[in-house]
Amino acid sequence: MNSIFLYIFLGASLAAPIGPVKTVLLNTGIKRGFFHAWAFSFGSVTTDIMYMFLVYFGVGQFIDSPLIKIILWSFGCFVLMYTGIENLLTLSKVETSVKLGKRVRLRTSMMTGFLMSLLNPLTIIFWLGIYGSILAKTAGGTTGYQIIINSFAILSGIIIVDLIMAFLSSGARKFLSSKLLLVVSIISSVSMIGFGIYFGIQAYQALF
Repeated sequence: MNSIFLYIFLGASLAAPIGPVKTVLLNTGIKRGFFHAWAFSFGSVTTDIMYMFLVYFGVGQFIDSPLIKIILWSFGCFVLMYTGIENLLTLSKVETSVKLGKRVRLRTSMMTGFLMSLLNPLTIIFWLGIYGSILAKTAGGTTGYQIIINSFAILSGIIIVDLIMAFLSSGARKFLSSKLLLVVSIISSVSMIGFGIYFGIQAYQALF
């Protein structure tokens, strides 16, 4: 039982830092509300589960190939740059009204979370590095059943953090003024563009 809580804490601590996916999650909660932020998170967690199975069944070496990395860095750069610039161009639509969230379907937010996480090289680095090393460490003296429990404990930690972020971001739109929401949206958009530039640099360096 102690080891399960340890893996839940591991998942939570790894999910807590603000990266590109979490930046978009917070921005989604502020602009569209809790349910859209949670739908975005659900799509992101679906990607995590997919990568978990790929690493578990030994397909991680294929994902770790230089060509795949270049493609993912490039697509990650494009998606984040596009999302950040689009958000900056639509700043005038940032409102505190809850009705704004109803204009976008939940499945759209979910697909955005899925694609954003799928094309995020940092997600792959996590599952190949952290999760891969956990499998390597525990595979010798641990049953397959226990590995599955530990894996879902890590996912539980990630889901808990996402729920907290979705709740806080959606709650912020009720207490912040329109000007403050505008500032937060600008900061998150610039952060996305910054991560996109970073991914682009990584893709360029991987070519040489």
